[in-house]
Amino acid sequence: MKIVIDAMGGDNAPQATVEGAVQAINEYGIDIILTGDKEQIEKELESKAYDKNKLEIIHTTQVIENEDKPVMAVRRKKDSSMVVALNLVKEKKADAIVSAGSTGALLAGGTLIVGRIKGIDRPCLCPGLPNIKGGITLLADGGANADCKPKNLTQFAFMSDIYLRKVLGLENPRIGLANIGTEEGKGNELVKEAFYDIKDLDLNFVGNVEARDVINSVCDALICDGFTGNTLLKSCEGVAMSLMKLMKEKFMASFKGKMGALMLKDSLKEIKSMMDYTEYGGAPLLGVKGGVIKAHGSSNAFAIKNAINQAIKFANGNVVNDIEQVLKELEEKEKNKEQQETK
Repeated sequence: MKIVIDAMGGDNAPQATVEGAVQAINEYGIDIILTGDKEQIEKELESKAYDKNKLEIIHTTQVIENEDKPVMAVRRKKDSSMVVALNLVKEKKADAIVSAGSTGALLAGGTLIVGRIKGIDRPCLCPGLPNIKGGITLLADGGANADCKPKNLTQFAFMSDIYLRKVLGLENPRIGLANIGTEEGKGNELVKEAFYDIKDLDLNFVGNVEARDVINSVCDALICDGFTGNTLLKSCEGVAMSLMKLMKEKFMASFKGKMGALMLKDSLKEIKSMMDYTEYGGAPLLGVKGGVIKAHGSSNAFAIKNAINQAIKFANGNVVNDIEQVLKELEEKEKNKEQQETK
């Protein structure tokens, strides 16, 4: 098992990426490749204890910035830490990539360099939204495809099901469709058609799900177009941050509030931990021919380590092979249906 890390990607790189890689080597015993400025990486490694036989550094001279135009950056910055790492996955020299760098560039690079699985129209980014049960609800899509067709949502559904089974270990994941009401027949033409297509799949489809119910864990994956998914994700992030800020202000505003906060300290820590993205690693890009994990831009070492663990499970779970197998089965099913209709 070999995971490549874009060591220069993210707000806290290379300190967080290097530290997270070292933690992963020590905890999981895997081989790691770090792509980036060798001098900076080696400086971060000086004081760290790890098996040096399990770490390789590939020197790169460029970094893709968040301000760069994604497709142009991928094509022009060929010696960037991200592009070099993506090429290692493409060439099967690494089983998966973890990057906390530019989301747009990673999505473009995952599609253009690693390449789409044959039969997948559009790969989808699947961030995890924390829920009140202490787990996550996968958003598919979380922002990669603003406009979608019913076929795209159908593919997002079965790819999410595979990921939830093989990586997150759920036996019978519940798949829901984002909609403005739970009743069958609700919504625009996109979700109306996608509803019946997803229903025809061999999945635990729980039907339409309203946005207000997602945090209550009524489904394990919420299927939607990227515009809807990203809006929901950002809205929930904003509400969570504002709520924590408001609670802190109110608790600190009076002596009674401070005493109450002291008594509730452990419970408040548990709530904060449940809402903490670092616990869940990163968001997989499903539908490409390799493991591509997008870590949060502000990831610390703990988040990077968890994203690496996610990449390990992705590779061990043969997620790409399973997606390819489902595509073959659906293609065969469609052919049989056409033959029966022509008789």
